[in-house]
Amino acid sequence: MDRIEKICIEKGLRMTEPRRIIARVLSTSDDHPDAEELHRRANALDASISLATVYRTVKLFEDYDIIERHDFRDGRARYEEAPTEHHDHLIDVRSGDVVEFHSEEIERLQEEIARKLGYKLVDHRLELYGVPIDSKD
Repeated sequence: MDRIEKICIEKGLRMTEPRRIIARVLSTSDDHPDAEELHRRANALDASISLATVYRTVKLFEDYDIIERHDFRDGRARYEEAPTEHHDHLIDVRSGDVVEFHSEEIERLQEEIARKLGYKLVDHRLELYGVPIDSKD
């Protein structure tokens, strides 16, 4: 049983076979697939899984805080397992590749900025957009 399926069961979700397959695909993804890519991967395992089933399932998983939805300005929602540890994202605007990273320096700076503005930081999401240094842009 994969991580996401275990979390679903712990949260009391009924696990149909399509949900199990979609959970498995998400658990084994090392990228941030969109619904169409999830459908392609799930459909390779079970041809009866429709795109509508993928959309319903990711919405359900998202509602139960099992996965996170990201909108990386490319017109499509992308998904990843809800992280157990905070991380930020750097998005290659050419390829769409997403690099996860964590920086204690950035974390401290965000806390400091919030405090200077009279706030206690309770959550944040940082997305950086760039192109490889060796590119012509």
